[in-house]
Amino acid sequence: MRPEAVLNKKDCPIRAVSVAAYTVPTDSPESDGTLAWDKTTLVLVHASAAGKVGMGYTYADVATAGLIEHTLIPLIRGTDAMAVPDCWSAMRHVIRNLGRPGICSMAIAAVDCALWDLKAKLLDLPLVSLLGAAQPSIEIYGSGGFTSYSVGRLQKQLSGWAEQGIKAVKMKIGREPDKDTDRVKAAREAIGRDVALYVDANGAYSRKQALRMAQRFEEFDVSWFEEPVTSDDLEGLRLIRDRAPARMDIAAGEYGYEILYFKRMLDAEAVDVQQADATRCAGISEFLRVGALCEAANMPMSAHTSPSLHLHPCCAISCLRNIEYFHDHVRIEKMFFDGVIQPVGGRLRPDLSRPGMGLEFKRANAERYRA
Repeated sequence: MRPEAVLNKKDCPIRAVSVAAYTVPTDSPESDGTLAWDKTTLVLVHASAAGKVGMGYTYADVATAGLIEHTLIPLIRGTDAMAVPDCWSAMRHVIRNLGRPGICSMAIAAVDCALWDLKAKLLDLPLVSLLGAAQPSIEIYGSGGFTSYSVGRLQKQLSGWAEQGIKAVKMKIGREPDKDTDRVKAAREAIGRDVALYVDANGAYSRKQALRMAQRFEEFDVSWFEEPVTSDDLEGLRLIRDRAPARMDIAAGEYGYEILYFKRMLDAEAVDVQQADATRCAGISEFLRVGALCEAANMPMSAHTSPSLHLHPCCAISCLRNIEYFHDHVRIEKMFFDGVIQPVGGRLRPDLSRPGMGLEFKRANAERYRA
């Protein structure tokens, strides 16, 4: 169907929606400052209308697929595929008594992303063109460096990203605080002085621990300290932000599920960089709203993980600083999707020759992991 034919229709009903979950073992045991895991589950949604199929996904528990199947799919089947905001509002309404944070927001995210991808494909446009491009490409930072890694493996992974031309890398800290300074030192030795070094404690430290560690990390030019304390402690984040070395940004926000969470964090002046995750905060629709909040607050924004899903919406946000090129998700997205963009010079650039997000599901590759 030609784009103008879609635009001339009074509506374009969504004909079918499906959901499936796939659980992929990690390539080795992984942990951060507060959690350990050995597998990752991707929940995938397909939505079709007028002969086109859109795709969206989230990284969540298998239970998320059940919520999509029984609550969200019946709601949006038959609705207008061009009216994505209307579908999104209806999904928010139907989960009112189930609770907005957590699984409900991640379920909405997978469906919402599929609907945006579908709409762009119906119009035969790359998603960034539908949303309105504000940047032609986005910088990434390599992310992994798990606390379960030996020092040798940590150095190999981080230096590998640096050799690819990626200009910043991030490692996990906080599980064994007494070893963190030595691990950060080893990381800096591996990547040299020309690559930015980020650390992520995942909320493992107390306030005073975090202040002490920030001072130690300054020696190794750490320029990003993520969740030095739990992101629920806005006063603690503000304390660390005020007292950390001037060249060290404090970042948090990956656990935000709704717009008020981000507004509270911004109002508290708790961070130097506001993080958000479209696969958690109810999809691209809410992610763009977070971008608007950040622009109004003159605050840089960063996308948490899921680089293939985030690329197009990130390019539509002028204050978007970077995307987390997270080891687990990069690995899964390369396995499951055609059209995954490879970084060039440490940046991702959307393929404007492909409609939607530019991704196609490799079903045969994924089937063995189906939950």
